[in-house]
Order: sequence, then structure tokens, then C-alpha cells
Amino acid sequence: MWRFKPYFSKDDLKTLSAAIAEAEKKTSGQIRVVVRHGKHWNEKRLSLHQLALKEFHRLGMQHTRNRTGVLLLLLFSERKFHIIADEGIHKKVDDGTWERIAEVISGHFKDGRYVQGITDAVMAVGMELAKHFPHSAGDTNELPTDVVER
Repeated sequence: MWRFKPYFSKDDLKTLSAAIAEAEKKTSGQIRVVVRHGKHWNEKRLSLHQLALKEFHRLGMQHTRNRTGVLLLLLFSERKFHIIADEGIHKKVDDGTWERIAEVISGHFKDGRYVQGITDAVMAVGMELAKHFPHSAGDTNELPTDVVER
């Protein structure tokens, strides 16, 4: 059974932000994490995928140079999460990749290790991005590495 904290501590957020920055060192891809605590996401009858896509666009992730943004959306109150990738990376990853990463998250979450689950997922996403879009000279961090909480 998942028991979510209503929020992450400042240290937790620093740990997650550092994991994002570390994962992005090996790739030109960009990773964002959004954590939503409220139950109001489905007021407009959006599917989880539609909500993730809305967040993806709200954060401007579709504007990365090679369309290599990956968003990890977590809905704590609903005990759900979704991984969405922009077209540049999505068309290059093997089928089942995001599902395997989701299993990593689920395993940690079931044991109450939320920060570890997100950290491991971020690192796995970073490794997948690095396979297809390795870091090269001139790469810049196009998006912030902070965790967005709503």
C-alpha cells in the first residue's frame, strides 16, 4: 500500500534535483519531474496521458533542440505516475522501455521509498537518453533541473 507524504522535504527536493543534473551530464536530453499532490487533475476528464502531455507543454519541453525531453509525472493523491517522452527520444527507444522504468518506480513506492524510486527512474531515463543522444561539446542545459510541485 502506498502512503505518500503530502510534500517532499527541502533535502528530498535537492536530492532529486541533483539526480536530474547527474543524469543529464551524459546526455543532450532533458528530464523534468512534476509532482502533483491535489486531486483536481481530472476535473476536465483528462486521461493520465493527456495530463502528462499538458504538463509537458506547459513546461516548454517540446522546445528542446532535438525533441529529447522526458517528463516523469507523479500524482500522489491518485497513486499514479506516467512517463512521457518527446518524439525525438520516443521513436528511438525500444518498446517497453518506459514500462520497465515504471516498474522500478512501483517497486520502490510500494516499500515507501519515494525519493529512491524517483531517483532510480531519473537515472534510468538518463541512461536511455545517453544511448541515443549522448552529451557532446556545446550541449547546454535547456531546462531547469528542479522538481515542480503542484
